Amino acid sequence: MHKLICALATVVAACGLAAPAAMADGPGSGTPSVVSVGDSAISGEAGRWAGNTNGSSNNVDALGSSAYWDTATGESTPGCHRSKANEIAIGGGVNSANLACSGARTSTQPFSSGSDFKPGLDFYDDGAGHLGQAKTLQQYASTHNVKLVVVLIGANNYGFADIVQSCVVDFLTSPSWWKDYCYDDSSVSSRFTAANQATITTQVAGAFQNLRTAMRNAGYADNAWTLDVQTYASPLPRGAAIRYSESGYTRQSTGGCGVWNRDADWANDTAVVAMNNSARNGASQSGLTNTKILETSSLFNGRRLCENTVGLLEEKGLATWTSAGAADQTEWVSQIRTTSTLFGPYLLQEDLHPNYWGEKALRNCVRQAYNGGTPRGGTCTHGTGLNANGEPNTTLS
Repeated sequence: MHKLICALATVVAACGLAAPAAMADGPGSGTPSVVSVGDSAISGEAGRWAGNTNGSSNNVDALGSSAYWDTATGESTPGCHRSKANEIAIGGGVNSANLACSGARTSTQPFSSGSDFKPGLDFYDDGAGHLGQAKTLQQYASTHNVKLVVVLIGANNYGFADIVQSCVVDFLTSPSWWKDYCYDDSSVSSRFTAANQATITTQVAGAFQNLRTAMRNAGYADNAWTLDVQTYASPLPRGAAIRYSESGYTRQSTGGCGVWNRDADWANDTAVVAMNNSARNGASQSGLTNTKILETSSLFNGRRLCENTVGLLEEKGLATWTSAGAADQTEWVSQIRTTSTLFGPYLLQEDLHPNYWGEKALRNCVRQAYNGGTPRGGTCTHGTGLNANGEPNTTLS
C-alpha cells in the first residue's frame, strides 16, 4: 500500500521522491517573473510615441497601431493600454506580466456597459471575467515564480486627469495680464488638503496590503518576494524652464503644455510631492516588511514636456524618432492634446504620460532594481545615449 500511495502524483513530495522535471512554474520554482500593478504611468500609456512632433505622427510612431495589444489580437482588458514598451519587460531570461491599467485607482470602480473596466488593486470579481489587480496577481503568482512586484498607484485617487484639464482650461481661457490659475481652484486645492492626503495614503496602504494577501494566498512567504513601490516622475518642468512664452497660445498650440508658470511650479512642489508621499508613506503605513522604494521622481528631469533642454523633432532638426541622438534631444512625456490638436491616431488618455523613451528609461531602471533576482530600491537618474537594448542609459543608486 505504501508503494502504491507513493506512486500517486499528489503525494510525491511527502514520499521524498524527486519532483518531475516537467513540473509547472510556481512559488519558488521555475523561471523568475517580474509583475507590474497600478495605473497608466506604469501600464504603458503613451508608449506608442517616441518624442513629440507637430508634423506627421508617423515620425514618432515607434510601435504602431498594435502598441497596446497584450494578446495576439488586441487588448485583454480594453483601455488598459499595456504598452509593448512597458517598464517591466526586462528580458534576460525573466518573465514579465503587466497587470496595470490606465485609469486605475486603488480600488476597482463600478463597472457599467459602455465604459472600459478599470481594475483596482483589490479582489473584485463580478463573475463575468472582470477581476481586480490583486485577484489577477494571485492567479498569476500561483503558477509563476514571482520575485518582484512593481507598483505605482495613487495619482487617479487624487484626480490626475481632472487636474490636468482644469489647468489647461484656465490657461486657455484667461489672458497673460489676468491669469486664472488652477492651483487655487477649489476643485483642485480640495484634493490636496492634509485630510485628503491622509485619506489617500490610507487607501494606498490598503492596496499594498491587498498585494501581500494575494501573494500569501498564492503560497508565498513574505520574504520570498519584494514589492518595489515606485514614485511618479515629474512630467513638467517648473515654469522658468518651459521653453515657450506665457504670452499668446504657442505654449499649448505648439508645445502641448498649456499651463501657467505658477501652476507648473505648484504641480512640481505640491501635486507630484503629495502623490509620491502617499506612495512612500503608504508603504510604511501598510506594515509590509518586504518593500523597497524605487525613486523615479526626477528621472525625466531635462527630458520633460516643453523643457528648455529638449524639443520637438522639428525644433531639433530630427527627421524621425530613429534619428541619431533623438532620445537625448526630444521629450520623454507625451503632449497635452485638446480638441483643436487631438486627431487620430493620438488618444486623449495619452496626455502627459511617459512616452516610448520614458518607458524604456524606466525599464532600464527596473532591470537594475531586479538586481539579478535580489531586488532592491534606489534613486534612478538618466544619463545620455542608449544601451544595447535601445534604452536610454540610467543609473540606479
